[in-house]
Amino acid sequence: MADALSIDALTAGYRDTVVLERVSLTVGSEAALAVLGRNGVGKTTLLMTIMGLTTRVCGTISCGETDITTLDTHARAKLGLGLVPQEREIFPSLTVDENLRVGARPGDWTRQRVYDLFPRLFERRRNYGNQLSGGEQQMLAVGRALAGNPKLLLLDEPFEGLAPVIIDGLAAALDRLRHESRIATILVEQQVGIALELTDTAVVLDKGQIVWRGTSSDLAADEASLATLVGLQ
Repeated sequence: MADALSIDALTAGYRDTVVLERVSLTVGSEAALAVLGRNGVGKTTLLMTIMGLTTRVCGTISCGETDITTLDTHARAKLGLGLVPQEREIFPSLTVDENLRVGARPGDWTRQRVYDLFPRLFERRRNYGNQLSGGEQQMLAVGRALAGNPKLLLLDEPFEGLAPVIIDGLAAALDRLRHESRIATILVEQQVGIALELTDTAVVLDKGQIVWRGTSSDLAADEASLATLVGLQ
């Protein structure tokens, strides 16, 4: 089975500013990858580049067996890439149910299945996006991406700004997603412990380059590397 994503020697950024330099990585089918590093090292830029939202200098990106290097964002989404952006970007003037209908594509992830994963969204299905708490908005952002039936889900700091009890619930839902679905995931997250618990493999970025790669369990056990590369004490 082809990898969900393959990146080879990718250099990219914003116009004339290079952020990523010769990044290469793969995400196996149905696998989960954590992308870690200090602030400003290129983690979000990597996700934006996968979605075709930055300036590519060189390198290639493949989704499954399809080269998507030069495709626009809409075409990448149709091929199975789904993004949960850091800003959530739900539609505030639409209800929860309407948000889930927007961009929905045929597949296993129906609205009912999203509601099963996030029962709180079912309870709030008639509320508008601007009537939701931060945690509910994050659930909706994830649910909306799932309603598009992606093959690869990109999550950009989904736990940022959430209360601990909400983080626990969202992490449990993502863990369930990991074990019960056939979707591969890339998780960018500052909360390293949670990120490593929810993934199989990890890479650490520094100054736009990969400086560590391996299994999530190995990195979790390597306190010296975590302190040096991610800044944990």
